[in-house]
Amino acid sequence: MDLGTFGVYTFDFERQPAARIRDSIQELEAQGWPAFWFPELLGREAFTHAGYLLASTERMTIVNGIAQIWSRGARWTYGASLLLADAYPDRHVLGLGFGGEPRPGTKPVAAMIEYLDQLDTLQTPNPVAGVRRILAAYGPRMLELARDRSAGAQTYHVNVAHTARAREILGPDAFLAVEHAVLFESDPDRARTLAREHLHPYLTTPYNVAKFRRLGYSDDEIAGGGSDRIVDDLVFWGDLDTIVHKLRAHVAAGADHVAVQVIGIEPDQSALPYWRMLGEALLPESA
Repeated sequence: MDLGTFGVYTFDFERQPAARIRDSIQELEAQGWPAFWFPELLGREAFTHAGYLLASTERMTIVNGIAQIWSRGARWTYGASLLLADAYPDRHVLGLGFGGEPRPGTKPVAAMIEYLDQLDTLQTPNPVAGVRRILAAYGPRMLELARDRSAGAQTYHVNVAHTARAREILGPDAFLAVEHAVLFESDPDRARTLAREHLHPYLTTPYNVAKFRRLGYSDDEIAGGGSDRIVDDLVFWGDLDTIVHKLRAHVAAGADHVAVQVIGIEPDQSALPYWRMLGEALLPESA
């Protein structure tokens, strides 16, 4: 699965009106970005959103990163993803994840296995187009599941060392996409303050805390807004050259694709100028 080496990841479209979304995605495509990733979190439904983005573009790959398994039954996920695969051949990727509100007593790997089993019982012989799916995965068991039951894995808010470990588990053939947040701010105090605002929801939820512990951070580093080390590892900040150098480290560690999330943008402003700068620096590697 070839999505180019670098793509765009953003929450911004969850809040914007349809006309602005259309104009923005078309500009990103014109800039040369090969892939666009978006979550399902703040209210926009995953497959209508993907369909609108696909209809608004001509070449970009649109990735659900991720569609939550709790938002719809497997039957409806299968039907929607099959239609998008048929209507837009090789341009849609179904990313599935546990996601959403905490579910005490529910084990993510077991829930995902059950959901995948349901999806696979719905497979029709000789479909017009095949659905490409990947799984959100962090721990070893979910990464193994992504390797064995999908095209590969997507990770979110991890460090470069995790990318290397994920590649070892996935093996050489499975697809590995890594999201990483970037911030165009060179003042250390201001950069870390903005990064901590972005990271707060992740540093204070149990399943994310567990993930960060697995990444090697102590409870003291995770608490209190996060240590400088964890903040600097999870948000690459600085000037363009610094950010680009750090993003390439994921590729060197084994990522097939890095989905770049620009943060620190005011609600009434656009990240498009930053995407243009990043594109000029990164996209020749995606050709």
